Amino acid sequence: MKLSIVIVNYNVKYYLWQCLDSVTRATRKVASEIFVVDNCSSDGSAGYIRAGFPDAHYIENRENAGFSKANNQAIRMSRGEYVLLLNPDTVVGEDTLANVCAFMDAHPGAGALGVKMIDGYGRFLPESKRGFPSPWNAFCKMTGLAGLLPLSKTFGGYHVRYLDENSPHAVDILAGAFMLLRRQALDRTGLLDEDFFMYGEDIDLSYRIGQAGFGVYYLPERIIHYKGESTRKDLRYVKIFHNAMHIFFRKHYPHSNCLFKAMIRLTIALAGTASAIHKLFRRPESAPKHASPKEKTFDADSLSYAQIIRTMDESLPKDTLFRIKHPRQQITVAANEITFFN
Repeated sequence: MKLSIVIVNYNVKYYLWQCLDSVTRATRKVASEIFVVDNCSSDGSAGYIRAGFPDAHYIENRENAGFSKANNQAIRMSRGEYVLLLNPDTVVGEDTLANVCAFMDAHPGAGALGVKMIDGYGRFLPESKRGFPSPWNAFCKMTGLAGLLPLSKTFGGYHVRYLDENSPHAVDILAGAFMLLRRQALDRTGLLDEDFFMYGEDIDLSYRIGQAGFGVYYLPERIIHYKGESTRKDLRYVKIFHNAMHIFFRKHYPHSNCLFKAMIRLTIALAGTASAIHKLFRRPESAPKHASPKEKTFDADSLSYAQIIRTMDESLPKDTLFRIKHPRQQITVAANEITFFN
């Protein structure tokens, strides 16, 4: 078995259906097995997905076990030479899985591989490749300094935007939304750390793989990731990210905790102030968060996913909301939007 694909789902059954449809097309070129771990969804995901993809292996948890624990459940059951951690809100091209496995085959020292992720508007997601989350890099990210000077090696070290997004690179950290892992690397480092419930587990595993002597790589193989950095950037997000970073540094750099805690406390205070100011001056709730004057709909029955992804990535300017229509399911999928038709 070449590849084991692990997808953890929580209440996103339509995104998951589309993800599995794209994965099913892509696995025609790779000997694969698919695991879906449902973290106690309340939207009827299990029945809906089982009907469409009966050959997948399903694990239904009676509680939300968190991202790390749910992935580990399936990894322990899997048999592939490589393990792919994949978010349910992703879309892969027909050649994606064959291409990433070929890269790993050609680079036996590689322990983990990430890809170029774009959102539902075709915009590059900077979490596709990241640098080491030192206290300084984490501080710059959470205070917004990295966003102001994204190409700076001093201030932009978290998302390493100074590295060309369309070229392969050795990097420090990958995103758990698409993380291809060599089984031998997992055998040496262990699985995901279940102390991380949400955020940080991909940082920790990437770091441990690098520390174990394996290479961590970014490959500009394009996929869609709908959520990405659209995750809330309010005070709650900052606190969750802080907690993940605190676990990471307590685990790997216990002597850095005092400095890190001081920097994070300042960061949270700044983020809280910024959040309060934003609430005073933000647009009315009726205004769309990602208002777009342009829209384009693709028919997934007549176009390949690879064609759709390529068109989205190459579109300029990045002001078009892209939808993917699935006539057989009578649904259309877009960023933060599911629509139905007869």
